[in-house]
Parts: sequence; structure tokens; C-alpha cells
Amino acid sequence: MPEEERTKIAASLKAKGNAAYQQRKFATAIDYYTRAIAVTPKPEPVFFSNRAACYVNLNPPQHEKVVEDCDQALALDKNYLKALNRRAAALEALDRLEDALRDYTAAAILDKFQNMAAAEAVERVLKKLSTNKAQQIFASREKRLPSHMFTSAYFGAFRPRALPQLPENPSQGDHTLLMAFEALQASDYAHAFTLVTEAIEQGITSDASKAEALNLRGTFKFLMTDVEGAKADFLESLQLDPTLTQTWVKIASVWMEQGDPKQAFESFEKAIEYNPNDPDIYYHRGQVLFIMNEFGDAAENYTKSTELDDKFVFSHIQLAVAQYKSGNLANSMATFRKTLRAFPDRSEPQNYYGELLLDQQRYPDAIEKFDRAIEIERAKSTQMNVLPLVNKGLALFQWQQDVEAAEKCCQEALEIDPECEAAVATLAQLSLQQGKIDIALKMFDRQSQLARSEPELTSALTYQYATEAQVKFMQTYPEMAAQLGQMARMM
Repeated sequence: MPEEERTKIAASLKAKGNAAYQQRKFATAIDYYTRAIAVTPKPEPVFFSNRAACYVNLNPPQHEKVVEDCDQALALDKNYLKALNRRAAALEALDRLEDALRDYTAAAILDKFQNMAAAEAVERVLKKLSTNKAQQIFASREKRLPSHMFTSAYFGAFRPRALPQLPENPSQGDHTLLMAFEALQASDYAHAFTLVTEAIEQGITSDASKAEALNLRGTFKFLMTDVEGAKADFLESLQLDPTLTQTWVKIASVWMEQGDPKQAFESFEKAIEYNPNDPDIYYHRGQVLFIMNEFGDAAENYTKSTELDDKFVFSHIQLAVAQYKSGNLANSMATFRKTLRAFPDRSEPQNYYGELLLDQQRYPDAIEKFDRAIEIERAKSTQMNVLPLVNKGLALFQWQQDVEAAEKCCQEALEIDPECEAAVATLAQLSLQQGKIDIALKMFDRQSQLARSEPELTSALTYQYATEAQVKFMQTYPEMAAQLGQMARMM
């Protein structure tokens, strides 16, 4: 049969297929498109794409066949948006989410981000993929302590207390418990956790000391995201010694983690019943209120905490931040200046004041505070808190777009503390904005490994999968790689 006649027959069969499709006679339409594919002298992507549309509408839909036909259509024309979107939808239905994300991302970029449905599909699949993966990882991940900086910050949020005293006839467990608290004082957290666990297993003489041990082990479990294990230890601790207000404060955090603020605030009230003069109760209740955006109530609790003990720097800092969040700029700045005078050798007021100045785009002033915080931290005998370094990098980037200086700050932070989540996250974003996709992917992967909570992990995975989808796009459409700058901004 001559080529021209075959082309006419194929066109006629396609027209009949289209008519059958309009009449929702999908099986008939499939037959016409199949015959058109067989007879045409030159394969046409539209034949495969139209047949794929029929497979979508069968009951039940035949998604595998949709993917096969769209593969054929896109092999003939990689810019064929209808086929790309159809394959993406079929892959999503088959739960092949990474492949679906690849196609939706390509469709969004090829359509120059004009199609809201494609953008919404990218967001939907990213959320589903990242959430599912985060759940899988957390279900199988070995429990571990977070970074040294995070752990230090958590323990530093409680006022120091005297070491437990050994009884007249101490047991091995009593001795081991004392060693655990000594390791805690030395910031040797992994050793402290091992020792307190051993102490409980060996047996501790008094109920009060065992309550302290359970409090400490529960704290480590909470930091390791073993929320149920922490809750069990805290409850047992309170059974042994209900006057231990720190345990009431910590179990309030457990209740908040489990989405029960009512129980959390009841725990704070119980703590106040046993010791209304414990300043830690009000500080941590302020923290919970702050998280709930109740900044005025949070400020009242921070103020109460400082009235009971004005030597605890974090109560002053959080009061200033709460005032700032409430819109009381003048009060906030005044509180910070007062705190800087009261704690001249602490880096934290300098760093957090710098963050507020950065938020106001007062870049030179912010950098001055970060530099002072870095100077104080470098002079310490213990491990440096690298957060001021990361903040300085952010300030330099926002102020002067000095990517090199910002990266240098973050890299130095990671040399000192390889598990600093803030440095990893900032480096990832800086790399992404510069188009250093390979480095960004490494940083996002590292961020996923360091994430200590499921929401943090989901966020890190979202960036990681989005970036991987961009890499796949560049491999398939190298001539359109310049479009990716807009994609990075959309993220």
C-alpha cells in the first residue's frame, strides 16, 4: 500500500477513534487507535497519547497501559505535555511517586509555570512522597541522640542542680548514677545515657534517687524521639517522687508532642502545686505558650521566671523575643540591651539580639553581634556553639549576596560541629540557589539524616526530592536548564 494512502487511512482511523472517545465508547476507540498505529507509515505521538486517554477511562483504569503508551508518545516527542501529564497521573495512581514527581515537575517547567494544576500536582506528590518516606524511615531508624549543640541547648534550658548525694551504704547503682550526672556535667551525653541506664538496671537505693535517674533517662529518650519510652520513665519518676517539679515540666513537653496541650498545662499546674517558686516551671510554660503564638502570656511567664531567679540568661532572652513577636519593639530592644549588660560573657544574648536585628535588615549591627558571639564562643574551653557562625553567613548573604563568605561561615561551623542542622540546611539552600545541584543534594541528604523529628525529616526530604526531580529534568531537557532558577524560587 502506498505511504500516502496509509497516512490517510491512519488519519481516518484516528478520527473514528476520536468520535468513539467523545461517545465514551473507550474500548472501540482503543481499537481504532491501535489500528491507526499499525497502519501509519510514520509513528504519531498523538495516537499513543489518545489511546492512553482511553485506558484512563476504562473501569477499572489500566494505568500500566497508560504509562506504556505515554512512554511511546514521549519517545517520539519529549515536549508533549498531554502525554507527560497523563503519564504523571498514571504513575501517581500506581504509587510510583518519584516517577510521577519527575513528570509533573517537567510539565510545570515546560509550561513555564503557567498551569496551576501542574504546580499543585508537584506540591501534592511532593507532600505525599516526603511524608510516606519520613514515616518509613522513622519506623526503622535506630534511636539516637541529636547533635551535641541541640542536646546541650536542651539541658541548658534547665537551671543547674546539685549532684545527688550518695547514701550511707551506697549500692553499685548509686555509684553509677553519680557517674552519670558527672558525665552530664562534662557534656558527655552518650556516656551519661549509658551510665544512667546501667544505674537503673543495677538498682538504686532510694526512691528519690531513682526518680532522678528515671527523669534523666526519660530526658535522653525524649531527645532520641522515643516519646512513649520517655513518657513511661517520667510517669514512673513521678510515682516515686511527685515533688520532682522538673519531671512535671518535662512530661508537659511529652503531652505537647502528643498533641495534648490540656494535659501539658495540667502538668505545669501540678508542678506549681509542689513548688510555686521553681523558676523553671514558668520558663518552660512560657516556651509552650510561645510555640502556640500566645506571646503576651509567654512574656508573663518569662517575667515570673526572672523574678524568681534573674541569673538564668534564657528567661531574659525569651522575654525579649516574645516582646518582639508581640510587636513591642521598643520594649524588646530595651530588654535585650539590659540582658547584654547583665550577661557580658554569654554568647546567647549577642546571637539572639543579632537575629532580631537581622530580621529588621540592620545588617551591620547584626553582624557586629554575631561576631561578638563568635568571639565569646571561641574563648570557651568546651565545644563551641556554632549557631552565630551560621547566622553571620546568612546575614552576609542577605546583605551583600556574598555567597562565598556565607558558605565559608557554614563550612567552618560544620568543621567544628559536623551535626549542626542549621549549617547543613543553609549550605543546601545556598548551593541550590547557585545551581550547585550535586552539593545541594548531598546537603539535603545529610539534613535528612540529622532530622530529629518526623516534620523536620519530611521538610528535608521535600527539598531533596524536588531537587532530584530538577536533576532528572536537566538530564532530559538540557536545553531548558535555565528555567530551573524559577523552580528553585518556587520551592
